[in-house]
This record gives sequence, C-alpha cells and structure tokens, in this order.
Amino acid sequence: MAEPQVTLDPKSLNPVEDKLRGPLQDQLTSALRAATEKTRHTYAGESVDEVTDTLLRRTKSGLHHDIADGFRPDPSQLRHVAESIVAEADTRDLPRPR
Repeated sequence: MAEPQVTLDPKSLNPVEDKLRGPLQDQLTSALRAATEKTRHTYAGESVDEVTDTLLRRTKSGLHHDIADGFRPDPSQLRHVAESIVAEADTRDLPRPR
C-alpha cells in the first residue's frame, strides 16, 4: 500500500491557511500516516467503516485540537485507505500454498 498523503485544495483555503499550506499538509500527512500504521498493526477483522472511523479518530488525536477541529478529509479517500488496510490484512491471512 502506498503511503497516504494529504493535499489541500488552495481554492478552499483562506489567505492564512494558504500561506501555511505546505507545513499544514505535512502535519496532516504525518498524522494520517501514523494513524494508518497503528491501525494496520492493530487491525483485527473490523469492517471498512470501522477502520475508516478509527483512521479519522487516530489522525485527529495526533493533531493540535484547533487543527483537528478543522480537518475534514475527503470521505472517499479516507475510505480508500481503510479498504487498503483491510485488503492487506486479508491477503496476509490467506493460507500459504504448499
């Protein structure tokens, strides 16, 4: 699975957010990647919806509360990360050919 990346749309940012876009994207990406790794390692058969919720909760918990309050990731992209975690776990759990 490729590492997830947060990219902010400059058209949706106010002037202050736009000036801080690079560092903000880096911080959001770092929090999402940490949440992805932790979720990948603790995955125990949860549904994709549960994994998506866990990713969002863990990502926000890794951010300053002001940033977490404003973080609204694209639901379909976050779900895609969750689907990758579930699919990767399903692949690991397959019996090995003899």
